[in-house]
Amino acid sequence: VQLQAYGGGLVQPGGSLRLSCTASGFTLSYYPIAWFRKAPGKEREGVSCDYDSDGSTYVVDSVKGRFSISRDNAKNTVYLQMNSLKPEDTAVYYCAMTSKTAYGCYAPINEYTHWGQGTLVTVSS
Repeated sequence: VQLQAYGGGLVQPGGSLRLSCTASGFTLSYYPIAWFRKAPGKEREGVSCDYDSDGSTYVVDSVKGRFSISRDNAKNTVYLQMNSLKPEDTAVYYCAMTSKTAYGCYAPINEYTHWGQGTLVTVSS
């Protein structure tokens, strides 16, 4: 079971990036998949989540209207589309999966047992 996150990079304020999280060893659509981020000096924060089986979706208030989550089940991949990026969005972004499906998109962070390696997003002019 493995998750691979990629797509980060350097972008100017107001720009866009799309992060991808591809799963191997399991069918991604069966589980809640979340994006987290860790900025320097800050705690890891849940950004967005999608659970295909019950249709639940979560987006943290600080990115609502700018970020959106989607999935391509044929590619076993979840995406995080990030628009109107701000310097405060700078962080390492991780995707993660929980097998505790009863939580839907509201599992505590310690219930996410499989994590991608992280991809760095830097928003700077």
